[in-house]
Amino acid sequence: MGGRTTRQRKAVTRVLAACQDFVSAQELYALLVAGDHAIGLTTVYRALRELEVDGGVDVVRDETGGRLYRLRPADGHRHYLMCRDCGRSRPVDSEVVEEWAGRIAAATGFTAVEHTVELTGVCADCLARTDGGRPSGNEGEEPPCRWDRAPGPRGPVHRCAS
Repeated sequence: MGGRTTRQRKAVTRVLAACQDFVSAQELYALLVAGDHAIGLTTVYRALRELEVDGGVDVVRDETGGRLYRLRPADGHRHYLMCRDCGRSRPVDSEVVEEWAGRIAAATGFTAVEHTVELTGVCADCLARTDGGRPSGNEGEEPPCRWDRAPGPRGPVHRCAS
């Protein structure tokens, strides 16, 4: 599906490479527009789909089922542990998962097996800001990252403090 690499796909890849955590297509579009790239949201979705098919991005789902993207590292497919509160993600050693998927494929006679594993939890920073689910003494402080859960067609938006 990759075909030729367009100017827009190169721009999507460059901006995505600058993102440290997973981002939605809408967030990526906003970053591109803010960077004076002439690109439409449909083109962003198309570029992300091509990158996904070509193995260039990892994809996870947020709490509403929306797709979030991160440029795949050169060493290949990874699994991530994602904080449900702030959206931070950390790669995890997934060798056991890959071996398990391989054994299942071999035992069933399937080939070209794909899998999706999503691990979520609460990171140490978010846990430190709460006490049994209630805000700790840092109520006036902004977390370094958070999900704005405003309702609407665009779903939650990931924000990182600078």
